[in-house]
Amino acid sequence: MNDDPREPPPRPAKRLKRWARYALVRVALAVVSVLPARFASGLGDRFGALAFHVARGERRKALASLERAFPALGQEARAALALSMFRHLGRCAFELACVSQLDARIDSWVEWPEADRKVLETALARGKGVVFVSGHVGNWELLARRIALAGFPCQTIAKETTDFRLTALVERFRASARLKSIWRGQGGAAKQMLRALRSGEVLGLLIDQDTRAQSVFVPFFGHPAATPRAAADLAGRTGAAVLLGFCQRREGRYRLSLREVALPVLDDRDAFARELTARLTDGIEVAIRAAPEQWVWMHQRWKTPPPT
Repeated sequence: MNDDPREPPPRPAKRLKRWARYALVRVALAVVSVLPARFASGLGDRFGALAFHVARGERRKALASLERAFPALGQEARAALALSMFRHLGRCAFELACVSQLDARIDSWVEWPEADRKVLETALARGKGVVFVSGHVGNWELLARRIALAGFPCQTIAKETTDFRLTALVERFRASARLKSIWRGQGGAAKQMLRALRSGEVLGLLIDQDTRAQSVFVPFFGHPAATPRAAADLAGRTGAAVLLGFCQRREGRYRLSLREVALPVLDDRDAFARELTARLTDGIEVAIRAAPEQWVWMHQRWKTPPPT
């Protein structure tokens, strides 16, 4: 049986690797999920520190990105920041494995101030839906989960993994919080996005990575970066409100913050998309600078060169 009937059958070695990876994820989830969440979080911290030393390729990518974003930092400071990032991601992963415990006490895990909640309620009250933009900052899975568990109708746009089993696992994880997934690239995905907004729902997108999606070049840490334009295009087409939000770790817990981003007054579709994407990316950069250890620096954000 192929991993994905739409693609050529993978080589036996690749199939074996995917099965082993999936089995490892399932075993890890089964073991970590029975641990107390706070203990699991600390264990994830130590696991992340180990990964920093073992995953040399990812460490090199992170250090290269940090050098580009923070050229004034010394080598030791960048290494310390990369280590903190690995530890943070380890915490996030292990905490999410205990998601049933988090769901039961979501208010104590993720603080959501009333003023920030009001931003979302006000935007939804206009009846045109909300384009909710974030990045791989803090704990982005808890961000969407917190909103959905509060009763707000929410769908997220995501990219399928290379293994259909892992994709199904992610979909079940999100569905357990009444969070729907729209898989980018699948037939009818664009219609699902428009339908969600026209139904007055929250549509979540992460736009801080260089992907194969339609993109525009906007500044990111002082360098032009290919950035998905879907959020801006959806807002321009539907008139939906655009919110920028994050769920960042602060003193042992998370805090959810929201703000609305004003839409550019531009008639040209491409100029509109470029300006709004730039505003959103600037907001993501501000959030990253506030806690740089909480972003995925191993991602090669500037891998696509701008046109000459």
